[in-house]
Amino acid sequence: MNLVGLLTARGDVAGALAHATEAETVLDGADADRLAANKACALARAGRLDEAHTVAAQALPRLRQGHDPAALNGLLTNLGLARALRGDLAGAESALEEAVAVGEAAGLRHQTAMSRGNLAFAVSRRGDVPRALRLFVEAERHLSGERLAQCRLDQAETLIMAGLPGEARPVLIAALDAATANGYRCDMADGFLLLAHAELAAGYPEQCTDAAERARAAFAEQERTGWVPLAEHVLLRARWESGERSAVLLRSAVATADRLSAGGWTDAADEARIVAARVALSLGRPAGHLLSPVGRRRGPASARIAAWHAVALERAARADRAGALAAVRAGLRVTEEHAEALDALDLRARASGLATELAGLGLELARSARELLAVEERRRAIARPARVRPPKDPERAAALTALRALSAEHTAGTARGGASAAPPRDLAGLEAEIRSRTRGRPAGAAPPRPAGLSRVAAALGERALIEMIAVGSDLHAVTVVGGTPRRHRLGSYEAAARETGLVRYATRRLAEGDDPRALSALDDTAVRLDDRLLAPLRADLGDRDLVIAPAGVLHALPWAALPSLAGRAFTIVPSAGAWLHARATAPADGHTVLVAGPGLRHTEREIAALRVLHPGAVVLDGPDARADTVLDALDGADLAHIAAHGEFRQGNALFSRLRLADGHLTVHDLDELTVPPRLIVLSACDIGRADEGDAVLGMASVLLALGAATVIASVTPVQDAATPEFMSAFHTALAAGHDPARALASVPRPPGVLGLLCMGAG
Repeated sequence: MNLVGLLTARGDVAGALAHATEAETVLDGADADRLAANKACALARAGRLDEAHTVAAQALPRLRQGHDPAALNGLLTNLGLARALRGDLAGAESALEEAVAVGEAAGLRHQTAMSRGNLAFAVSRRGDVPRALRLFVEAERHLSGERLAQCRLDQAETLIMAGLPGEARPVLIAALDAATANGYRCDMADGFLLLAHAELAAGYPEQCTDAAERARAAFAEQERTGWVPLAEHVLLRARWESGERSAVLLRSAVATADRLSAGGWTDAADEARIVAARVALSLGRPAGHLLSPVGRRRGPASARIAAWHAVALERAARADRAGALAAVRAGLRVTEEHAEALDALDLRARASGLATELAGLGLELARSARELLAVEERRRAIARPARVRPPKDPERAAALTALRALSAEHTAGTARGGASAAPPRDLAGLEAEIRSRTRGRPAGAAPPRPAGLSRVAAALGERALIEMIAVGSDLHAVTVVGGTPRRHRLGSYEAAARETGLVRYATRRLAEGDDPRALSALDDTAVRLDDRLLAPLRADLGDRDLVIAPAGVLHALPWAALPSLAGRAFTIVPSAGAWLHARATAPADGHTVLVAGPGLRHTEREIAALRVLHPGAVVLDGPDARADTVLDALDGADLAHIAAHGEFRQGNALFSRLRLADGHLTVHDLDELTVPPRLIVLSACDIGRADEGDAVLGMASVLLALGAATVIASVTPVQDAATPEFMSAFHTALAAGHDPARALASVPRPPGVLGLLCMGAG
């Protein structure tokens, strides 16, 4: 009986089951039930899910009546795992939560940790990533050896499903190394299969194929024939992602789906049928019969979204445009429900990415301006919670403080030209801990609410909305003026993106100093971009104040450089819905805060001028400008102005930062604010930039999500020498009663501050 578990771990599943068969002829009573727990595990690892479930379910009533909590815990754990693999996630959670309760009551620390790790696996498949990540952390504390390797494999699967294959890969490599070193051959095969999924999710189908072939060979060698179709399934998807659209692939997809279904792999079978349907549609063949068995109300969110996408494609192929749009809306609802469980903004951005293709189809199907705006607003709302207000986490706060101290040491060491006292690996470790704790928090965000046209039109009043939308390779705009939406084609998105890059390059050069060639290049490119983006809209817009919701890389455009916007009040927003949310911020009678960070020559002059305009302001400079002190002062402020070094972290936007006296204030620190400032001015380089496309992840956008009404920030470097006078003039206009967008528009723009934009309510 004991050999059953040991041989299974070694990958000799056939030998394990042979020993189980021998033992069954001898053991009876409680011993037979203990054997059932081990046999159910071996059957599950062999891919014989229905048999594993039957063996466990038959023994469960007897073990519940007995007095062997260790055997009951083991059986419940294996029963839960079999149910999770079969797609019965509710049944899996029920069995695994009972296993945790039994283990805790009996003081079985190691076995309870195993059950908790498997519960995390089931919970993650249901889409509750924050709870799964918390459970994995709790489980790891009490695991070692093979059980720890298995837990980390499951954790990697969760990261892949959450849209983080790059972070899953090192976890997988470490787990594979541990499995190899210790001879856990069964886990090695599972690890290669997961690595194939990670490579595919990261966009590397060739590497995926290599890992999947190694998994298939390992499964075959271990006689785990029930798992071989799972390796064939990921190979199938790699062929699709590589661009193959052949009758051979169609036949392979159908055959693989049938084998997966016969083996009890319901979710994978559905995914294979979706691939088959999409291949059939690309070949001009009917696909309805392939999609009819696919469950659109079960399985992981990614599979359900893909199913609705395939249904939409099939209906569109039959010229059923209304039905196709209905399927798009259904898929977007699944995405919304999936995102609702997530608190961390990077996870929400990845969740919205699950529906990129689906939403793209919806945009292509949309005919009117109203339809186009409705699909785009729904897409953008998914990634942007109305408000983030998670519970306080002392351990996360401590990690942020430690990161700040280490980053200060690192900065000081670099400035001295010597070795830093804070090795980069230590900084990376703290950042990983902060990400992990952030992602494990329960959601504190309100469900996204797409902006309806009537609400947008009523709020605009005399303003005009421009929402720019990438539809395939083309850039479109929807304008809303006087309650009337209109659709405009603006030409190639790629051309607009290329000219945006040229404008950004020229403004960076000008921030470094006077450069006639850069100024000339900026003028020429800005005129071309203005003609491309705004000239086609002039008849609609007139001279109205503008609310602009850019698309993709256009969020990083220094819009003030465009001739049509010179002297004109405008505000930049992630979406029309985000603008409505910012406008809903209640007026505040709070205080004014002025903060000066270290290391800038002109900061003292800038803050001194603002003190004259705001004589009652809370002023934090020198050693007083510490992160905790600044956060306390920002809470509940009506107006805040921070002049400091800024750094945008490309690819890791939530660690974008402002340098203060005791280190860096990051985007993650802002979660500590209870009531963010109504208007906050960030006089710093690049801190208005954002990542993740239309999810717009960055310091300015997070402040808006937290509840700030308006943020003034720069999407490019700013020229230190020009900033104090510009900011003084801006604050003078504010004090005269202008709203932020008009105050900014009223101040002449030297080239060195073209990147400063008004974001939010305006």
